Amino acid sequence: MKRVDKTSRIIGLLLICSAMTVASETEDLPTYTLQQCRQMAQDASHNSEMRQETLEAAKLNQQAALASMFPKVSANASYNWNSKSPALLANQMQFDFGTARVGADGMGAFEWSESSAMNQLYRDTRSLPDVNARVQSISNESGQMIADSYQRLYQALHPDLTHVVVGEVGVTQPIYVGGRLKAMYDIATTAREVAEIEANSKQKELIVGVDEAYWRVVNVEHKKQLADQYYSLLVTLEENVQELVDEGIVTQSDLLKVKAKRGEAEVKKLQAENGLVLSKMALCQLIGLPLESDFTLADNHLQDLRLHDTPVVSDEMLNARSEIQLLDAAEKMAMSNVRMMSAGLQPNIVAQAHYIYSNPNFDNGFSNNWKGTGFFTAGVVVNIPIVHADDILRLKAAKHEANIVAIKRDEAKELLTLQVTQSKQKVMEAQQKVVMTELQVKNAEEVLRFAEESFEAGVATASDLMQAQTAWLAACTDHIDAEVEAQVAETHYKRVTNTLE
Repeated sequence: MKRVDKTSRIIGLLLICSAMTVASETEDLPTYTLQQCRQMAQDASHNSEMRQETLEAAKLNQQAALASMFPKVSANASYNWNSKSPALLANQMQFDFGTARVGADGMGAFEWSESSAMNQLYRDTRSLPDVNARVQSISNESGQMIADSYQRLYQALHPDLTHVVVGEVGVTQPIYVGGRLKAMYDIATTAREVAEIEANSKQKELIVGVDEAYWRVVNVEHKKQLADQYYSLLVTLEENVQELVDEGIVTQSDLLKVKAKRGEAEVKKLQAENGLVLSKMALCQLIGLPLESDFTLADNHLQDLRLHDTPVVSDEMLNARSEIQLLDAAEKMAMSNVRMMSAGLQPNIVAQAHYIYSNPNFDNGFSNNWKGTGFFTAGVVVNIPIVHADDILRLKAAKHEANIVAIKRDEAKELLTLQVTQSKQKVMEAQQKVVMTELQVKNAEEVLRFAEESFEAGVATASDLMQAQTAWLAACTDHIDAEVEAQVAETHYKRVTNTLE
């Protein structure tokens, strides 16, 4: 019969028609492989730019730590305005023979003391007018000479420091600072290693996310095709049951059951279509495409997803994990910090040299002009700590912190070993699930074929056939989930064993 022939060949025809329909709809769409999606995600990720900037910053910090070991050359200049200038000599000076002073008008004056020899000579020669007059003249002249000399000396020791300009160029070279500079360089080097490790770890996390989104699209795409096939089967069954109702072989109740099942299949088909759109949008967001972009994936049309052999776990593989590498780096930094704390208890030796120029200059007194020359100064500064209780306590604390990092590393290695073992078991379970679901699909197809033959022979009802179709749909769905789950499990296993490309 025509109806029998159509029903018996429906499975094969649906597979061929589905492939032809997908090919015709997607022949103009771009096709991406898993590796292409990974590369597109890395190119589009803003984290890649931030990681590059972080690496550059760490590199420059390392170079800065190295540069701190070399001489530092600096230039300094200053200008000061002073409302008053200092006077290095008092405006009045008292001697045994008299008192010299400089008045507010800047003029000098001198007064002989009563006990001075000049006054005594003046008193002794009063009886001799000519001699006394001569003594008086000498007294006045010599007093004026002393006043003038004191005035000049006062002015010379009263520099004009209203405007002071000082310039200095210096060179400082650390000779020995207790190993502090070497420890700082080691810390900067380790920080650069940490930046590289974190960048590599984030890149792998991005790859894992892309893989999950990729296989999610493959999963939903296969389920969509399966929903289309299931819907077509029910449409064909509905047509056949309608013919049987028209012939009076089955009742209207059987037809209503088939229509209800076909309605459920139509809802599942719509859900699969919506799920495919959402899963593609999620992948687009990761690989940098507009969310409304449409595309196909290279693994969409594979009937069976090929599984790769899992790599053998080794200590080298475990030590290559980013978590262990970060703890190794933290241990290095902790030991470098111990050396830095120890440097606080070591002698510090620094050499320095300077060239200084000032105006007023000191070439010839306090010359307020720009004709003078500067001078050089050089020396070595040595600092030897004797009793520094705080540095001793910091050193002890740094040693304990280093021990904590070492303990954390051993603990993390045990946890990562457990993680690898669990991930490997998940891969094995997923692969076994693929084999088991594949057998279930074959059994479901055989049951479906037998149900169709029984229905055509009239020994099975439409409900029996629909039950077989539902079982076939569930088996195929489980098989698709198992295949994709195996691929994702393999990606996670490669991630934890540090073998992810």
